Amino acid sequence: MCINGTYLSYRRRSSWLFKTLILHLLIIYVSVPFLIRLFPALLAKFVFFNIMAFPLVDFGKPELLLNHTVNFYLTTEPEVTVGVWHVLPGSRGIEAQGKDHSWYEETLADDNPIIIYLHGNGGNRASGHRVSLMKVMSGAGFHILALDYRGYGDSSGCPSETGLTTDAMCLYDWVKARSGNSTVLFWGHSLGSGVATNVARKLLEEKGIQVDLIVLEAAYTNIREAAAHIPITMIYRQFPGFEYLILDSMALGDMFFRNDENVKVLSSPLLILHAEDDPILPIHLGRKLFEIALHSYENKDKVKFVAFPEKLGLAHENICIDPELPAIVKDFLKSIK
Repeated sequence: MCINGTYLSYRRRSSWLFKTLILHLLIIYVSVPFLIRLFPALLAKFVFFNIMAFPLVDFGKPELLLNHTVNFYLTTEPEVTVGVWHVLPGSRGIEAQGKDHSWYEETLADDNPIIIYLHGNGGNRASGHRVSLMKVMSGAGFHILALDYRGYGDSSGCPSETGLTTDAMCLYDWVKARSGNSTVLFWGHSLGSGVATNVARKLLEEKGIQVDLIVLEAAYTNIREAAAHIPITMIYRQFPGFEYLILDSMALGDMFFRNDENVKVLSSPLLILHAEDDPILPIHLGRKLFEIALHSYENKDKVKFVAFPEKLGLAHENICIDPELPAIVKDFLKSIK
């Protein structure tokens, strides 16, 4: 009798705890969209995701991850300093031994093409897939300048769309002051694709400068449409007021990343790369951006879309491991010169 009573008491307590947990989860689920609408800055935590600081590395010693690489810092605004890695073309690796940062600067004018790499959200310039891309493109004869925007890695400040654009613009100006006749291109991955087109548009409209080439990897049309498709918003897509409470709050938080509007006014050669099995930003977003650009560009040969088959399993971050990638970029470069 005592045993049965104890068992019944245990079941009642378990049932009460389960119902309480469900109630709390329901309250949280319902509250989140309204909190986002009231405090749109909360969305920035998800869009930039810079709280995910891994991997933890000594940024001052990039040689632990990359050969012939030097670390340096740029002040992009008062009290904002961003960290940058400069990876040399593999062909210059041997002569780079023992050289200082000033020597690395001088190499930017050696006529090898230069990639300004603008990474996506989360992590930092030492993240595995980013290091893999640097290795691949260095081996293909490119300089790579990879920065951590403000608030990422060892860079100071807090991220914002305006801030990220400013950081990338400052790095471009720094590179152009040292690159001579070398080709300089933007490579924007995921969130970084919006930074790349923002800077390219700003350079065109404010300085009359046309970027030599823009490569967009795993791109999207704009941040609002991207947010409607990323996995994290799946549980809210049927929520009443999803667009008003969550998607429209992007604008209230000053986050737009308008790739679709930017490509309408750009004239720089544009190469869009997307994996068919991308689970984060579906390939139809990349195709839609390509169609907008193709319709807007007077010279259609300056716009190209490359889809990487699903069977390759490259997903959102691993286009860099396709052995054809360097040839795709080089061939497009040759075609536009």
